[in-house]
Amino acid sequence: MAIPVYVTHHLVKSEDLNHHGTLFAGRTAEWFVESGFIAAAALTRPENIVCLKIHGMSFTRPVRRGEVVRFESRIVLTGKSRIVAEICMKGREPSDLVLEGFITFVNVDQDGKPLPHGVTVVAETAEELEIQERARTLV
Repeated sequence: MAIPVYVTHHLVKSEDLNHHGTLFAGRTAEWFVESGFIAAAALTRPENIVCLKIHGMSFTRPVRRGEVVRFESRIVLTGKSRIVAEICMKGREPSDLVLEGFITFVNVDQDGKPLPHGVTVVAETAEELEIQERARTLV
């Protein structure tokens, strides 16, 4: 079975824009983390997940008001308590990759100490293996 992809959509509104009239990177980061969290929460207890690090968000083009963007997230690598998600933001067309990056979450107990989650991700396709290898270089 392929690694599941979780999808969220956002309409870019006036309050999401920066001083150039394009999507504010801060708003994008909020949606980026939320998207990765949804993928991680599908595999373990959401109340135990905290964001450790955003490994980067690289835009390929500006996003304008009125565009609907699609976030695709999937868990590509796990460790004992670590969960790494790959997140892509796309425009109207599936081939319109606007942003790509990785984020690492940690599964923690009530005191904030790392807690094993017991989740294993197995890459099966060539694409999944390539993405998993890219994620390994981040941590």
